[in-house]
Amino acid sequence: MAKKKNRFVPLLLLIIILGIVGTGAYFLYKDTVPPEIAISPESGDINAETPISVTVNEKISDIKAVKVVLIQNDKKIQLTSEELRPGNKNWEKTYKIGKDKIKQGNFELAVWAVDTSLANFGGGNSFIAKGNYTLDTVAPKITIQTTTHNLTQGGCSLILYSLNETPDQTGVKVGDLFFKGYKQPDGMYASLFAIPFYIAPKDFNPVVIATDKAGNERTRSFYFHANPKIYRHDNIRISDRFLNRKMPQFEDNFPEKSSPLETFLKVNRTIRKINRERLKTIGLDTSPEFLFDGVFLRLPNAATRAGFGDQRSYIYNGKKIDFQTHLGIDLASIAHADVPAANNGKVVLAEDFGIYGNVIILDHGLGLQTLYAHLSQFKVKVGDTVKKGQIIAKTGATGMAGGDHLHFGVLCSGLPVNPLEWWDRNWIINNISSKLN
Repeated sequence: MAKKKNRFVPLLLLIIILGIVGTGAYFLYKDTVPPEIAISPESGDINAETPISVTVNEKISDIKAVKVVLIQNDKKIQLTSEELRPGNKNWEKTYKIGKDKIKQGNFELAVWAVDTSLANFGGGNSFIAKGNYTLDTVAPKITIQTTTHNLTQGGCSLILYSLNETPDQTGVKVGDLFFKGYKQPDGMYASLFAIPFYIAPKDFNPVVIATDKAGNERTRSFYFHANPKIYRHDNIRISDRFLNRKMPQFEDNFPEKSSPLETFLKVNRTIRKINRERLKTIGLDTSPEFLFDGVFLRLPNAATRAGFGDQRSYIYNGKKIDFQTHLGIDLASIAHADVPAANNGKVVLAEDFGIYGNVIILDHGLGLQTLYAHLSQFKVKVGDTVKKGQIIAKTGATGMAGGDHLHFGVLCSGLPVNPLEWWDRNWIINNISSKLN
């Protein structure tokens, strides 16, 4: 009986020892997941100053070492070889390739990281991540093809130019405004740009800009002549009758309780600004080539009630309460008069549009669009192709209109410009069509 008990004790001790060893081995070798490596961007065209961020994260153990190597053909350049102190679970570094390390063309960025776990017989878990890039440090070359760019404040011009490579973005930059350039069938780029109504010719400095996929950017100035324009001043008298009739339609825009006058000021300032900002987005929904043919049509048998650029002071009970600029031409005919399309185009908007009421916007290409506001009826829908003279709507008094009329606007990449130019056959020939021909 004693012998059996003696045999049992060593066996029990062996089981306990194996259990302790097994438990220890489990905790020592349980981390079998390598560090996570993130490279941003992972691939693509870059220039010498493009930042490439490398991040290493370890969830269980610590990061033991990190190496980063540039590889181009048979050439290898070590950017980092770092042994980390215990306790580091995160490592991050940003690199810029520069112009001296490697040549133009394809290269690879390899990142190796290992953790402090006892996996792989004490060697730790390791992982290699790679990013593939093309180094391009040369900006596109811009060659201006047109020589005459005459503008009047608030008006347009067309410039044609060529590039030696396909750009990521190109066009004409005017301050913080951008007029996109569109590639034409002959390979040249065309940009319809404008001098805003609020910029004096002395402060107008347009440049052609081209940025490639790597982010290299070049700008090129060009010859232009800009004439100033003085806009007339007009007083708009606001009555209680107008406020009580018009402001209820905007109550949902301002849930807080406001008087009709307070609502009017919010609409005239806030919603007007929102509407005009949205026009810039709508201006991108455009054909890369002009769709129009010849001079633009005017609403038939209509009197001009307000002009483009009118400086409007709003008067209530004898006091000036607001000031805005009128950015279209108001044309009045009979009530619910037929509205013809000013030229060939495509319907890109047909909806209730804030201060403008019911609005149709036609696209004529290269960011050139016409706006028809305060309509009572739509005769077309978004996506329809229309011909010059086709009836697209009927006039009305929707939105902030005081009476039945058509607010007719012309937009250049969302910026309101003077419609008078587009009603002038000679102006179109001299400034647009002759350049395209």
